[in-house]
Amino acid sequence: AMCADLRAAPCGSIVLLHACAHNPTGGDPSPQQWAEILNVVKANQLLPLFDSAYQGFASGDLDRDALAVRMFVEAGVELIICQSYAKNMGLYGERVGALSFVVASADAAKRVHSQLQLVIRPMYSNPPMHGAAIVERILSNPASLAKWKAEVKGMAERIIRMRKALHAEILRLGTPGNWDNIVTQIGMFTFTGLSPAQVANMTKKHHVYMTQDGRISMAGLSAAKAP
Repeated sequence: AMCADLRAAPCGSIVLLHACAHNPTGGDPSPQQWAEILNVVKANQLLPLFDSAYQGFASGDLDRDALAVRMFVEAGVELIICQSYAKNMGLYGERVGALSFVVASADAAKRVHSQLQLVIRPMYSNPPMHGAAIVERILSNPASLAKWKAEVKGMAERIIRMRKALHAEILRLGTPGNWDNIVTQIGMFTFTGLSPAQVANMTKKHHVYMTQDGRISMAGLSAAKAP
């Protein structure tokens, strides 16, 4: 269905793709499916815009979670990457990230840079330095980088444990329905499939909070809440 929608998009369209740990579904394409998506993007001359907000939280490995973006770059596809460090560096309050363009020539890079300057100057002119300085310090120091990678891996493993614990508890309680999606999905979020009415009932009667579309944050669970 996804590839069918991409094929139906007008030539030259910008298409939004999640690099990994899809929000809200928790469902990522396999490497083979990414290859198929890449072929459709190239055939229809589409411009991918990658949203990379959860690198490391899908598999626990930063390189593995960059597979899709690197696959497209290596294939010579021009693309845009929106990289956020809000979650994987714990800098949510700093709203720090990077916007990267991969283009075919130096001339194209100059034109993109010129247009970005025209947009940025009246919008915010200069971004705050504090969050960016933290990211720069971590990425440029081998010891700090190694420690960060280990911490990201630890968080990804914790999220997986919370998924297994919640799934096991739901089964223990005999909850009707199939809840295997909790352990087959990946990343910070689980898409429960609950209707808005069911979500409202959970909130009103049990003080269990989630977005109206039924998305819950696995990172917000603890062993005490999902024994």
